Amino acid sequence: MIVTISKGSLSFGTHDIFEDLDFVINENDRMALIGRNGCGKTSLLKVITGEYELSSGDVFRTKGKEIAYLAQNAFPDETRTVRQEFYDVFADLINEELRLNEMSHKLNENYDPKKIEEYTEALESFRLKGGYDYETEIRTILYGFGFQESDLDRFVGSFSGGERTKIAFGKLLLQKPDLLLLDEPTNHLDLSTIEWLEDYLRQYRKALLIVSHDRVFLDKIATKVYEIEYGHGKLYSGNYSSYVEQKKKNFEIQENAYKRQQKEIKRLSELIEKFRYKANKASFAQSKLKYLERMEKIDDPKKADLKTFKAKFRCRYPGGKDVLQLDKYVFGYDKDHPLGEVDLKIRRGDRICVMGDNGTGKSTLLKTIVGQYPPLGGYSLFGHQIQYAYFEQNLNRFHPEKTVLQEIWDDYPLMDKESIRSVLGAFLFSADEVFKEVAVLSGGEKVRLALAKLMLEEANFLILDEPTNHLDIFSKEALEAALEDYEGTVLFVSHDRYFIKKIANSCIVITKNGTEYYPDGYKDYIDQRVKEEPKESEKGEESVKKAVKQKTKYNLKKIEAEVQELEDELEAKRELRFDPEYYHSAQKMQELDQLIDEIHNKIHHKMEEWEAAIEEEEQKKK
Repeated sequence: MIVTISKGSLSFGTHDIFEDLDFVINENDRMALIGRNGCGKTSLLKVITGEYELSSGDVFRTKGKEIAYLAQNAFPDETRTVRQEFYDVFADLINEELRLNEMSHKLNENYDPKKIEEYTEALESFRLKGGYDYETEIRTILYGFGFQESDLDRFVGSFSGGERTKIAFGKLLLQKPDLLLLDEPTNHLDLSTIEWLEDYLRQYRKALLIVSHDRVFLDKIATKVYEIEYGHGKLYSGNYSSYVEQKKKNFEIQENAYKRQQKEIKRLSELIEKFRYKANKASFAQSKLKYLERMEKIDDPKKADLKTFKAKFRCRYPGGKDVLQLDKYVFGYDKDHPLGEVDLKIRRGDRICVMGDNGTGKSTLLKTIVGQYPPLGGYSLFGHQIQYAYFEQNLNRFHPEKTVLQEIWDDYPLMDKESIRSVLGAFLFSADEVFKEVAVLSGGEKVRLALAKLMLEEANFLILDEPTNHLDIFSKEALEAALEDYEGTVLFVSHDRYFIKKIANSCIVITKNGTEYYPDGYKDYIDQRVKEEPKESEKGEESVKKAVKQKTKYNLKKIEAEVQELEDELEAKRELRFDPEYYHSAQKMQELDQLIDEIHNKIHHKMEEWEAAIEEEEQKKK
């Protein structure tokens, strides 16, 4: 057990966040924390770390257990390099390594059987603590998050906000705390990095508590789900899909129980009404009345406050069958270095997802199509009566000083106030919330406002750039339902695999090597990747080879094989340190140490050769 919360309640002023929560997380738990935006998920994480104190109830943290939380401002000194930040995690091991080198040097000068034994024990302790693996761990994290070897010597402050978050996240993973708290860990990550992170966390041997709206991610990582709903918490066993099934069954059970109870209440009420005024039956009626009053009422699950917005996207005109044609359509910012070229014909009813790693130009392609950037080559042609509506990822089209009501009214001045309020109500802006200034809206509220404006355009072609960002799971499901009912055409960018599988009937993947088209959707894309993926000859391969596989997409098999041979040889030589023939002979131990150093140097040179090959390959692409 790492953390226990008993009867925990949290309030800010008169606003209750949650009450009477009973929460336990044990060693090796892999728990998802879910609930609607604003239900208190992040607040609960801060209670666990001690940043927030409960209004009532108790928190117990097991002494000696390290709890780590990815903070927004993770680097107080941004003049430090990534290397310094990452290597700080292994400061004790690095100091121990220096001490071992010093012991080895002294033994070479002065043979002492007792010191040899101490040195051998220290080597074994160093090995068990991961002393021979920390360099590999650092590069596995570095490459896994999409960085290069050269990034180790860059100042943290020279990276973008999203990149700094990834560096902080990587440092947390290297620390391996007893409990790792992850609040939206897939934000700022592209699909390939998310998939890498899933593989990494599946091997993580400590406890995880994850807040995420990525349903596929939760399915692959979580083995428990803790839901905060209406201020109360409930634990479910299994992953997210299992939680959904259990929730559905619980709903059906409660609905049936509610119906049975309502039937019984009606029967008793009729009996009471029938006999309460008859002298010989008055006591009978009174006893039934008391029974009815004492009865614990079951809530109607359909009347529960399951607030989700209700969108209905309509097409003012059906438009032509040919929606958009792109022919040798070049997009980017620089003619000499374009981001990509697309040939694509979109027909009415298509739902196409644009996918690719960060920086490949997905958003740029959409912005070029809608005219925010000029194309660098080729041509585009919209079909007859095609009207598009564009959802912009950064939501910067709003005027911060306008109210929610004004944002709609200024775009649709002919609509009456009640009609506008009705639309806003469907997107959960009710009562005085329509008078909120845009500047104070949360990310989720801004998305709902943007979707409300999008719906009012009644376009027959929706162009959406990351529309599920900032939405909780329930809002994502509402958007999915609205788009499934939409009769028009959709072109969208998304990293949400569940959303992609639900909506897209075909996919475009933009890579640094060109554009790939998958006419049968996300499943087609996954199937093709599985076919193309090279099979690993052995699972659990060690050190540099594993790190290399995380980094490179180039064909450098020869160097990788040579590195692996050296790694195997190195491991075999290390094992000889525990052979009596060696640790009883200072000369043989000295010769063995020299041989191990030589192998280390060979590996180092091979890595330099590998990096040079990478740089050469990248230069060819420029």
